[in-house]
Amino acid sequence: PATCTFKGGLESEKQQYIIHGGKTPNNELSDKIYVMSVVCKNNKKVTFRCTEKDLVGDVPEARYGHSIDVVYSRGKSMGVVFGGRSYIPSAQRITEKWNSVADCLPHVFLVDFEFGCSTSYILPELQDGLSFHVSIARNDTIYILGGHSLANNVRPANLYRIRVDLPLGSPAVNCTVLPRGISVSSAILTQTNNDEFVIVGGYQLENQKRMVCNIISFEDNKIEIREM
Repeated sequence: PATCTFKGGLESEKQQYIIHGGKTPNNELSDKIYVMSVVCKNNKKVTFRCTEKDLVGDVPEARYGHSIDVVYSRGKSMGVVFGGRSYIPSAQRITEKWNSVADCLPHVFLVDFEFGCSTSYILPELQDGLSFHVSIARNDTIYILGGHSLANNVRPANLYRIRVDLPLGSPAVNCTVLPRGISVSSAILTQTNNDEFVIVGGYQLENQKRMVCNIISFEDNKIEIREM
């Protein structure tokens, strides 16, 4: 599944985790979204509460290999779902391709965790479906890096900046294509401080693992990616 952390406004909501999609034990795909929170810490024992969140509107289809992040703008927050793969529609399935998957459409979904509303956005800069990309959320902005396009079987050196503005009315979502991305899929992302992240492992080709790591650093609104 795709996971992320979520900072709630209440003291009891300080540590929350969002879980979306993924494969179930019987190899089906899930479209469920769960909010997991820490209920209490007591004698070194941590108790969690996991709640399923029902969505209305443009609900993201069941998928895996995608990302979910949370953006914060003007005192409000919103979840952002992007990418992933899903089974081909039932009407197109045949016995030989019953479990075949395809890239999900490159739509960006905004999810309101408070009211359970989901809205999809089509951005002209996002032309191809991507899976197993790296996503980084900073304030009102998400950076999408790398990924694998199943339709073309390529790992393009993508770097997209998706900015979400949350005024009193309808949200505004825009995307900018940035230069100097890297070709990577299925990598691990770790945050080392407020302005620095590290990418470890992953693939640069179908049968070629990445043997270098990258540092991603931010200064103001500028992003820099370098090998380490």
